[in-house]
Amino acid sequence: MNSDFKAVVVRENNGEVSHAIERITTEMLSEGNVMIKVAYSSVNYKDMLAVQTKGGVIRNYPMIPGIDLSGTVVSSENSKFKEGQNVIVTGFQTGMTHTGGYAEYVRVPAEWVVALPEGLSLRDAMVIGTAGFTAALSIMTLEAKGMSPDMNQEILVTGASGGVGSVAIQLLKKSGYKNVHALTRDESEIEQLLAIGASSVLLTHDVLPEKPKALEKQKFHYVLDVVGGEVASAILPQIYYGGSMSMCGNAGGIKFNSTVMPFILRGVSILGVDSVNFPSENRDAIWKRFANEWHIMSQAIVKDVVMENLDEVFENIKAGTHTGRHVLKIV
Repeated sequence: MNSDFKAVVVRENNGEVSHAIERITTEMLSEGNVMIKVAYSSVNYKDMLAVQTKGGVIRNYPMIPGIDLSGTVVSSENSKFKEGQNVIVTGFQTGMTHTGGYAEYVRVPAEWVVALPEGLSLRDAMVIGTAGFTAALSIMTLEAKGMSPDMNQEILVTGASGGVGSVAIQLLKKSGYKNVHALTRDESEIEQLLAIGASSVLLTHDVLPEKPKALEKQKFHYVLDVVGGEVASAILPQIYYGGSMSMCGNAGGIKFNSTVMPFILRGVSILGVDSVNFPSENRDAIWKRFANEWHIMSQAIVKDVVMENLDEVFENIKAGTHTGRHVLKIV
């Protein structure tokens, strides 16, 4: 490997955070027993926050962001992984407290590494990334509470044009679900959401009542919420008796307002979904599903970018105007 290589580095100076492309050496990389030559990363909401002042993602500076990566093992002190093997890393502390995927090389603990399954390319893995992995976990969590393609259930996906939401819609369609409703705030996204599998598209103002009630008309059996905040608060009273809402994001805010009525009069459940610390031993099976029955990468809404284009993508994510997934090509 080269003595120095390219990386995006986030630095702090007098409370102000900035980032730039720099040439670094392996001395800047966090500790680990597997060295990986990175081929692809991806751009997530959390990655955008990582380069903001008071973004709440990075605690120690300087830091290399990038919570996802796929690449090839350069060296390994763990017998599970061999030189030349293609692998995936998502979640844990990558790109937060541990130098991440926005670099040509990364060093991580073997416990964070998943072998790339046959049937997936390195780029495919980052079309999925943390966003797709989170979408998969959300669906599996709802299915454990009774959501099934064999039932005539009404399912709502919020934040449908974003990374998690768009992949969730595709996975639901691929799994045989019929009544999948996409929620977006932008009317220009309707055609695209229908094209990837939504049976209908609702605009945010369609589900936000002028005068919120403790209980509204029942419309959805299951809700895959990516947004949180006001949107999740408004949808909760619209869930059918015995239904559930998974929650995995906070783009709409971290505060959630509700009464106890949906819980004690309709038996509604809220299900938290976390992909960051999901157990390593269970990750292989999910990635293998993406290589087989959930292979939706060719239909995904995805754009390739390079390091020099990251700022534009970050701004679009921050403004809420981005759609689909952005794959960062490292080499």
